Amino acid sequence: MKTTPEHDERMAKMTFASVYPHYITKVESKGRTKEELHQVIEWLTGFNDEKINELAESDVTFETFFSEANLNKNSHLIKGTICGYRIEEITNPLTQKVRYLDKLVDELANGRKMEKILRD
Repeated sequence: MKTTPEHDERMAKMTFASVYPHYITKVESKGRTKEELHQVIEWLTGFNDEKINELAESDVTFETFFSEANLNKNSHLIKGTICGYRIEEITNPLTQKVRYLDKLVDELANGRKMEKILRD
């Protein structure tokens, strides 16, 4: 499934702060912790707890969020579908990165073991 330019633009302009509380709610409702969420975000982006909290309290867009990130060298191993899109087929690099994060959060919430989520 190919993303549209409008979809890609919406992903770029969405703020991290607008989805971060939903990530927390999702993982905590499934028995996982905020600390585990931060571990997953740090693996993908290189952001530590302090930076994640700072970004969660600002109006930084995903475009800026990922331009500041140091994407994990193994992020290309994140595969599968999320929100109806096959991650490895997404052609827009930013949209793909946002979906990487969504997929990792989903895997965490679904009880996948941390060593499997952190594809090292």
